[in-house]
Amino acid sequence: MKACTCALSLVMLISACGRPEPPAFPRGELVDLSHTYDAQTIYWPTAEGFQLRKDAEGVTPAGYYYAANSLFTSEHGGTHIDAPIHFAQGHQTVDKIPLDRLIGPAVVIDVTKESDSNADYQVTTGDLERFENEHGAIADDTIVLIRTGFSRRWPDATRYLGTATRGEEGAKLLHFPGLHPDAAKWIVANRRIGAIGIDTASIDYGQSSLFESHRILYERDVPAFENLTALERLPVTGAYVIALPMKIGGGSGAPLRAVAVLP
Repeated sequence: MKACTCALSLVMLISACGRPEPPAFPRGELVDLSHTYDAQTIYWPTAEGFQLRKDAEGVTPAGYYYAANSLFTSEHGGTHIDAPIHFAQGHQTVDKIPLDRLIGPAVVIDVTKESDSNADYQVTTGDLERFENEHGAIADDTIVLIRTGFSRRWPDATRYLGTATRGEEGAKLLHFPGLHPDAAKWIVANRRIGAIGIDTASIDYGQSSLFESHRILYERDVPAFENLTALERLPVTGAYVIALPMKIGGGSGAPLRAVAVLP
């Protein structure tokens, strides 16, 4: 019996030694960066809101409980991803975005002070350069997160979007911060980031009519995460982000569940 036990232990040892250990998954506190989809979810003024229809709920004739729903949502509402094709013809759809663009180390560019005093604030090249002067150059494959503080206003559409008016008229009344096109140009010219995210409804500021930052980023296949939340819980550097959208074939955008792993 002892010989059998020793032989088994030796086999297990050889097996373990011959198989490389998988890389450790980032460990740390998990922070949910996504808003819940429900009747209060904020959408672009021209988009229809989230709908959840109960198809079944209750105890069946067979005696067990069963629930099932159908849902409706526009691609670009709530916490979601913009695929490059959203503003760049022929570029990546949601299902074609490489996974390594959606998972990686994150940095947080904090412009809450500027945004609190100016709802139309646009993150400048100077903001990015100041960040790098303090924290070093933004490394390749980093997910850049812009914190404006506007997620604190969710789900009050008037405070979050600048208006609760729906339709085309509402789209003209939007006021929230975004990324200046010059800063977007600087990013794609000087850094090779994985993705960019913001805690407002759009990577361009509310009063944009040409959506230049969208176009600049997406023409280089840099996707964007919009309507993020809880960025105040992340350190300026050191967090790790996993942002996986619904895999919609041919989609220009999709609901996004984004999570940060704190160091």
